[in-house]
Amino acid sequence: AGLFSWHPLLMALAFSFLMTEALLIFSPETSLLRSFSRKVKVRVHWALQLLALLCALLGLGVITYNKHLNGKAHFVTWHGLTGLLTVLYAGGQCAGGVLLLYPKLMKNWTLAKLKLYHATSGLVGYLLGCASLMLGMCSLWFTASVTSVSWYLAMLCPLLTSLVIMNQVSNAYLYRKRSQH
Repeated sequence: AGLFSWHPLLMALAFSFLMTEALLIFSPETSLLRSFSRKVKVRVHWALQLLALLCALLGLGVITYNKHLNGKAHFVTWHGLTGLLTVLYAGGQCAGGVLLLYPKLMKNWTLAKLKLYHATSGLVGYLLGCASLMLGMCSLWFTASVTSVSWYLAMLCPLLTSLVIMNQVSNAYLYRKRSQH
């Protein structure tokens, strides 16, 4: 279990903690940084997302190496396939976030449209991450390690944070729509 145990730890750190915090930074209700300027929030968001991506890449590397050492097939379960897609998607989303730092690279796009697409596609990536975590909680290893009420409580965590993040993104979109009229 030694090398393998780093995989769930790094992935949970990436998607359950760092990415969740990176998204909640922009929430007026839940952010610890609500009194900070937008520029500071963007920088902290950027740093947390980069750390989340690094943890996810390390977690992917650990499980790939562990499967190689044990002669097991790679990416053959729904969890493995969804996890790979999620990490690749997160890398693409981070690259897309760079465009918000340098919006002039996208000549025919307004900054508002770039922000909307980044937030919406970020929500999709976050939900993919939560789905992968939940599929991992259905694995034989997890169900043998975490039983009864604890399993349900663990499953509830990504479900509830998904609802909070979806609410935040939809509220930001609705607020932007109302302020335009």
